[in-house]
Amino acid sequence: MILVTGATGFVGGHVVHTLRDAGHPVRCLVRDPRRAERLERLGCELVEGDMTEPVSLAAAVEGVECIVHLVAIRQGRDAQFEQIMSRGTRDLLAAAQDAGVRRLVHMSALGVSEHTKDLVPYYRAKWEMEQAVRGSTLPFAIVRPSFVFGPDGGILPTFRKLARLAPVTPIPGTGEQRLQPIWADDLAAYVVRAVADEAALGGTFELGGPDVVTWNELWARLKDALGVRRPSVHVPMGLMRLNALVTEQLPGNIPLTRDLLKMMEAGDNVVSDDLAARTFDLPLVPLDEQLRRAAA
Repeated sequence: MILVTGATGFVGGHVVHTLRDAGHPVRCLVRDPRRAERLERLGCELVEGDMTEPVSLAAAVEGVECIVHLVAIRQGRDAQFEQIMSRGTRDLLAAAQDAGVRRLVHMSALGVSEHTKDLVPYYRAKWEMEQAVRGSTLPFAIVRPSFVFGPDGGILPTFRKLARLAPVTPIPGTGEQRLQPIWADDLAAYVVRAVADEAALGGTFELGGPDVVTWNELWARLKDALGVRRPSVHVPMGLMRLNALVTEQLPGNIPLTRDLLKMMEAGDNVVSDDLAARTFDLPLVPLDEQLRRAAA
């Protein structure tokens, strides 16, 4: 049995689907089973619980051989990052060790490092999660994906809407920072391989797609895929931060935050080694095909 945390999220949905396609029995930790009917239709076992409730974590890991840990938040107060991500991961690991779980695959994020851990609360929590995983007795694999693209979630649908509807496309700063988007199904394939492949144990794998582009190039290629001819404009980071200060006050999951701008300013979001390619040797969807699928 494989326990998946964060199964109701964008990446979680792709990971669960790929696990089930591979024939793995899956249990999903969900806060409200009534909102997880799609997971149930995939044949998953649902267990009600929360990362902030250690008792529910102990129940969730009972009889589990492997955990795929995907839970994260991108917005919130410092205390929420600590409670849900950092402390929640420590509690999950403690419960897993007590239950005799044999492996854990943890999803971190590309850009997380000791150098960047104090940049924003998200990076700090991700770093603390990684350190907790490495400090446990569980065999583990850590994956650090770049921006994850898919038609059904993440940031790409927001980009698609902006490119289609906005009279001009605002690009923060110079737009010369580089990124390496990975298709959601490719990320899921990496995770599923890490569940079973002994070569993955103890590894920290940076994951990106086959194409590295600047933000300027990304927007140009996205608009080509959409058949949009609207111009782009570079907006100084100071003005973008002022805009983010306003949008952060809005309800829901805000795509533009001051923390996201800080992460963009910190440098390129690209893979620094070929460990994942050498270990797994998986075919990856090229960026133009990712954008074509998103435009369909």
